[in-house]
Amino acid sequence: MRIFKTKIINHPLKLGKKKSSNINVLYDRIFFWLLLGLIGIGFVIISSGSIPTGMRLANDPCYFIKRVIVYYSVTFLLSVIILKIPIIVWQNYSVIMLLCSYIMLIAALILNNSTNGASRWIMWGALCVQPSELSKLSFICYLANYLERKSQEVRTKFWSICKPIVIMIILAVLLLAQPDFGSIIILFITTLSILFLFGAKLCQLILVLVFNIFLIIPLIVIKPYRIQRILTFWDPWKDPFGNGYQLTQSLIAFGRGKCFGEGLGNSVLKLEYLPEAHTDFIFSILAEELGYFGAILVLSMLFIIVLRAMIIGYRALNINHRFSGILACSISMWFGLQIFINVGTVSGILPTKGLTLPFISYGGSSFLITVMASMQLLRIDFETRLSKNQAFLKCTKT
Repeated sequence: MRIFKTKIINHPLKLGKKKSSNINVLYDRIFFWLLLGLIGIGFVIISSGSIPTGMRLANDPCYFIKRVIVYYSVTFLLSVIILKIPIIVWQNYSVIMLLCSYIMLIAALILNNSTNGASRWIMWGALCVQPSELSKLSFICYLANYLERKSQEVRTKFWSICKPIVIMIILAVLLLAQPDFGSIIILFITTLSILFLFGAKLCQLILVLVFNIFLIIPLIVIKPYRIQRILTFWDPWKDPFGNGYQLTQSLIAFGRGKCFGEGLGNSVLKLEYLPEAHTDFIFSILAEELGYFGAILVLSMLFIIVLRAMIIGYRALNINHRFSGILACSISMWFGLQIFINVGTVSGILPTKGLTLPFISYGGSSFLITVMASMQLLRIDFETRLSKNQAFLKCTKT
């Protein structure tokens, strides 16, 4: 981890052992090791859960394992680069990133590479990119930049709240055309939450929420499958071999796991009984193989990741790094919301939505973007600690 090291330890000041150690470590060790742990768990569960699907699609039990290794290798190389990019660069280019996301979403609709009735991917040979994942990160960067510049107006003017909402609605229209209703929910709730945290009036946000609910209801009504998902969610056992099939199989996987699980590789539901076992419903396979305690351990790790991200944002705000702080809090809200929706979906708490579980589900674009956002968090923490240490050394020197 040479990226996070500094030569402060060689400063001529004679620091105590404890202070020297704290200054030398300029990254969040808890966050970093939890991130590596979750990625490792994800690799193991994907390797176990994807074998039957790999045999069916390519007659190769290691088909998805090979692809995951490629995704992980590319992600590692990009992570090293992202860790070296100052956060100010993301702020300066946030609008360009958002425009690129718009272009890529439009390109996905034009190319119409449909899978399971959705046109969410841009395919070029072996390369497959899902623009909706990039749109989450680019919009969050734009929102953080906007709030950093317009924090006072957001507290006092209703139109200042409407501007990012309008940008988000335009993005939502493109996502809806794919369709990707899950990403729209993530962006909408994250936007309202961050606006509220950073000064927007609650009554104004409630007005925006009610207005958007009236827009969303017709979108649900005109698509029968969305209504069916909501009705099935209430009682999946009413039609266990039809509309409720995926959820009932997921619940069976949870039941089979009991306290300590069936053991790695011993899942039965992954044998083509549970659709999307290695992607959206991978947590069901994890619960079946690792049991209640394994599932709770993974959820605890994910919770701490979200909590540490919020703490990183809080520390940045304390030293007036407003863009960094808002960005870190936004990423924390994004991760927490996506984890909640995915786990709620597979456990029957929420209607079925096509969202991956961060760091664990199979999916190149999703994994790449979530790790990129995590590297941004480490970079924010690095810059925050470096600023504090430089201020400490200046005070000590004087």
